[in-house]
Amino acid sequence: MAVPVNILITGATGFLGGHLADACLRDGHRVRALVRPGSDTARLSALGPGLDLVPGDLADTASLARAAIGCDTVLHSAARVVDHGSRAQFEEANVTGTQRLLTAARAAGATRFVFVSSPSALMHLREGDRLGIDESTPYPTRFFNHYCATKAVAEQYVLSANTPDFTTCALRPRGIWGPRDHAGFLPRMIASMRAGRLPDLSGGKRVRVSLCHVDNAVDACLRATAVPAERIGGKAYFVADREETDLWAFLTRVGALLGCAPPHPRVPVAATRILAEAVEAVWRLRPSAGTGPPLSRYTTALLTRSTTYDTGAARRDLGYDPPRTQEDGVSGLLRWIHGIGGVEAWARPEKPQGRKPPASTRTDQGSSPR
Repeated sequence: MAVPVNILITGATGFLGGHLADACLRDGHRVRALVRPGSDTARLSALGPGLDLVPGDLADTASLARAAIGCDTVLHSAARVVDHGSRAQFEEANVTGTQRLLTAARAAGATRFVFVSSPSALMHLREGDRLGIDESTPYPTRFFNHYCATKAVAEQYVLSANTPDFTTCALRPRGIWGPRDHAGFLPRMIASMRAGRLPDLSGGKRVRVSLCHVDNAVDACLRATAVPAERIGGKAYFVADREETDLWAFLTRVGALLGCAPPHPRVPVAATRILAEAVEAVWRLRPSAGTGPPLSRYTTALLTRSTTYDTGAARRDLGYDPPRTQEDGVSGLLRWIHGIGGVEAWARPEKPQGRKPPASTRTDQGSSPR
């Protein structure tokens, strides 16, 4: 077991952050979770001794200072993870919020800061399939959307903050999936499939992607808190399942295991892109404050482009060896789905108690993979 330390987690009421809190407690660490006032903390509160809840958010400098006091390590997973909103909203949540947290962590004497980034930080507006991407891939000169741009900027701030006394690194998990996710790409796709509203957007080709089971993402995060600083300081790492996934075959398989008919009809990729542009244009005329467009260019790109990532650097520097196979992950997901009442209970957003947190702090994956 790792030497116990005091760990501050942001986004602990979300999907990945909640699993991070569980794993840190299992390993004997003391956990402090930054939680927005009014958010549903029932599950966290039930975790028992070893976990403290600190009300606040990334916009509240004083709350960040309170949360960081006495913490050795910060796991920063909170972000605005949606495909709609203004540049100012994304800047505030993803960039300025991260800068405030970095400042609070350093002032409190923390020695390590692990940032949950995204492969979308490298996503170009116009590009084709890209296979085996590694960390030598540069940031694009023109980003796909505000989310991609602000995650890239935040990541660069985190990496540049690395010093001999303050170790920083960034992890880039793609398409996190697994139990307790009600809002990510997989439950949304299955919900549409179950309702007979999910067309096959593959265009007849194999869309090859890297996904990341939540247990594998958590494993990489915990390794990043413990390995020697000289290995990882100022570096970013791709994190993914060991398997390369045929995305539409995977969706069809999971859907079939839950009694869903396969996606239909098959739509040519070019037609899908044109449709997404039209839907976005109409949505912008009458935007919904709570949700984005039902189909976006970003979601379309994630579902039609083949994109895989080389995790060799994470294996080398973190000792990362994905503990969860895709087969195990699917089996565990099915057990959890049946345990909560079946696919109907899974493939719909959870109804939070109290006031719903704004999109700027949601840590689920939104309408598409991170």
